[in-house]
Amino acid sequence: MSAAVATAGRRSSPLFLLPTATLWQREIVRFYRQRNRIVGALLTPLVFWFVIGSGIGGSFRVGAAPNGMNYLEYFYPGTLILIMLFTAIFSTISIIEDRREGFLQSVLVAPISPGAIVCGKILGGTTLALLQGLIFLLLAPIIGLHLGLAQILACLGTLFIVGFGLTGLGFLVAWPMESTQGFHAIMNVFLIPLWLLSGALFPATNPHTWIYWAIHLNPVTYGVAAIRRALYAGDPGVLHLPSFELSLCLTIAFGLVMYAVAYLLVQRKTS
Repeated sequence: MSAAVATAGRRSSPLFLLPTATLWQREIVRFYRQRNRIVGALLTPLVFWFVIGSGIGGSFRVGAAPNGMNYLEYFYPGTLILIMLFTAIFSTISIIEDRREGFLQSVLVAPISPGAIVCGKILGGTTLALLQGLIFLLLAPIIGLHLGLAQILACLGTLFIVGFGLTGLGFLVAWPMESTQGFHAIMNVFLIPLWLLSGALFPATNPHTWIYWAIHLNPVTYGVAAIRRALYAGDPGVLHLPSFELSLCLTIAFGLVMYAVAYLLVQRKTS
């Protein structure tokens, strides 16, 4: 009995690991061959960060922020999340293109696990988001934010988890779409507001407003909070935020839910 289970495991692992790695590699190669996506995913958040940060910086007064923090620095973790979001959006557009080109249909009829399709796509987008987040993370000294090795590693680990969840969310939005125009419409009315109401632009400190509760019910909020905690470990100015452990656990749970729902969608399509 145990031998049969072991044999089945050895047979099933290539049906998951190899397709996952192949789809992951395809996402990386495809993304970096289309340089307009690199520009859109990296430069757009940079423009947001500089323009919004410079415009609001003079009037930024938040008692809950760490002492001496200017708005460019406050907005920095939110821009990291925005980079992850934009990269997730641009990488999951490939699902629509693959369907139009016939590649997705070929993958769906192949004898591979639906989980491999989901995992390969999501890991590809997550890796791309992490690499571009790392580039922006290296700009931290420009705003006077000097990070130690432990902070950098904590940020990268957190960004990977956040990127996995956001790419999974992008997967769910892109999967039923027939056109990139419809995908962008959903992005504008759903994904971007998720980021706006995540504490990236402003903190929620008044529990008597609907924005306060919208922010605290938003799963992206805990990704932003986890990044802030990783950047300012031990700083009393971030005590108003959820703890790093809670934020990380909720972000992991969000990513797992996105993966599970995506798996069910793909499985229904292949059955």
